This record gives sequence, C-alpha cells and structure tokens, in this order.
Amino acid sequence: MEGNALMESSRPRVGLFVTCVVNSMRPNIGFAAIALLEAAGCTVEVPEQQTCCGQPAYNSGADDATRVIARQTIEAFEGYDYLVAPTGSCAAMIKMQYPELFARDPDWTDRAKNLSAKTFELLSFLVDVRGFKPQNVAFKACATYHDSCSGLRKLGVKAQPRALLAAVEGLKLTPLEGDETCCGFGGTFCVKYSEISTAIVSDKAANVVASGADVLLGGDLGCLMNMAGKLNRQGAKIRVFHAAEILAGMAGAAIGEEEA
Repeated sequence: MEGNALMESSRPRVGLFVTCVVNSMRPNIGFAAIALLEAAGCTVEVPEQQTCCGQPAYNSGADDATRVIARQTIEAFEGYDYLVAPTGSCAAMIKMQYPELFARDPDWTDRAKNLSAKTFELLSFLVDVRGFKPQNVAFKACATYHDSCSGLRKLGVKAQPRALLAAVEGLKLTPLEGDETCCGFGGTFCVKYSEISTAIVSDKAANVVASGADVLLGGDLGCLMNMAGKLNRQGAKIRVFHAAEILAGMAGAAIGEEEA
C-alpha cells in the first residue's frame, strides 16, 4: 500500500483544459486526451469552473472582457502541475497572451506567467514532457496531416504528432502539400472574412484530396471541422480525426460524418 501511495503521489497532476469546441462539438477528443495522459503516467482532472480561454474576445479587441475570462482560468488551473489542452490555439492563448494581458497588473502578472510556464498542447506535452510512446495501437489507413497555425507557429508543434503517429500499427502517413498553410478557419476570421476563408479552405481541401489519403488528421478541432465540412460538401470520402482519437484507439465516427 505504501509503495502504491508513493507511486501515485509521484504522478504529475494535469488539469485538462477541454476547450469550448471539444466540449460542445467533439467530446470524444477530451476522453481520448484523458486516456493518453493517464497512459503517460499523469493524474488527470477536469476543473468544472473552466469556460472559454477568451480567444474570441481577445481577437475582437475586447481586452477587459478577456481578462475576466483569463482570471477565472488562472484560478481554476494554477494549482495543477500542468495545464494541457488538446488544441494549439487555446494553449497558445493561455501561454502567450495571458502574460501580455496582465503585464501591467501587479496582482496578476506572476500568476499569469506561472500558468503560462506550465501550459502545453497535448501532443507536444506527451512527447516533450512525458516522453510517451503509444503501445499496441492499430489503425489501418493512409493518412495525411495538417499543421494548425497556432500549434505550429506559436508552440512549435510539428514533429511531435508525427512521432506519435509513427507508432500506430497499420497507419501510413503521406505528405500533404501546403501542410503548414492556414485552413481558413482562424476563429472569428472565418466569420468576418467568409469569402476569403472559403477560398483558403477550398485550396486546402483540394490538396487533401490530391494527397491520395483516405484520412485527414490534425491537432486542432476548429481546423478539422472547417476542413471536414468542406470535404463533405464536395463529396470527398475522406474521414477526419483529431490525432488523439487515433492514438488512444478511440476513432469511431469521423468529424462531420453526421453531416455527410
């Protein structure tokens, strides 16, 4: 019993930031994230008081409203060893924008910086922090991978998902032309500039089809929903999943499949 208690106490406590989109549109990604984090030796909790990271308000210039949301997030997660989110956009918001928002607020500056230092995107956390390698996971498919803007450019998430997916039995990864190019979603961008967004995702969908893959993978649900929607409307028979769903062996219905 004492040995088990010691082992449990040495497990890092991770607060999972589920994200609004995952919670409302694709909870399976959250469950997959929990399974992977536990397999990587973490104790995972999901703080009930979490809401949005504040990115939509921040991108719209509503800094005061964003600070209200950010304070709530900081209070909910600062007691954990790590905050992990299954999307680069939300992780980047907390890691990079929170310290900027409170740069002139002495009561919150250090708290924002401390949370920033222990905030990670899921796939990079598994590789860079935990050294995790999937075991006994199989998914027979030819897949291609899209690198989301925030994860790639702000957090350096590029090699990590590919390293994890390389361990999946039966999964072949094929290159995607323009894999680092925006899909056109961009949060509020797709609403404010819908025509430009549509043109961008049209190009992206064409590249996905041209790759010859039957599965599209990524690490940000906003991007995946945007691309899945376009592919479905074009009649492309390409399934779309968050990489965590494949890695956790929890790939069921594809993203947007119910709309096909």
